[in-house]
Amino acid sequence: MRETASVGPAVRILLPIACLLSMSVSQIAVADPRSDYLLHCAACHRPTGAGLPPDVPTLIGELGRLVGIPEGREYLVRVPGASQAPVSDRQLAAIINWILTELNAETLPADFKPFSADEVARGRGNTLADPMNYRRKFWGDDDY
Repeated sequence: MRETASVGPAVRILLPIACLLSMSVSQIAVADPRSDYLLHCAACHRPTGAGLPPDVPTLIGELGRLVGIPEGREYLVRVPGASQAPVSDRQLAAIINWILTELNAETLPADFKPFSADEVARGRGNTLADPMNYRRKFWGDDDY
């Protein structure tokens, strides 16, 4: 015969609490834009944002200049890595805003308006088929 261990009252109370706490911690980590960047962007753009030029552009220093023009804002939302990221519109807006404020603060315009979930939703449904061509069209070969 097989014996079954009896679970005491403390385990019956503490186990559900531990499960709830672990769920809360994972939700907090997902809500953090830096964590989302590390999970969804850093494999290509590297944890520092340095990228692997010329194939994977850097996210450091020059993106702030783009947000001052409509095509630049649109570009940041429509590039395939951003538009197809498995995150919500709110999360993607937070990731882009984090990249801009943390890695591009020196180049942000004084009147910088953070991306909203609505702006991201409008743009990400129209992924750029050729991001490099779009970049050349608006900024030339070597810019950004």
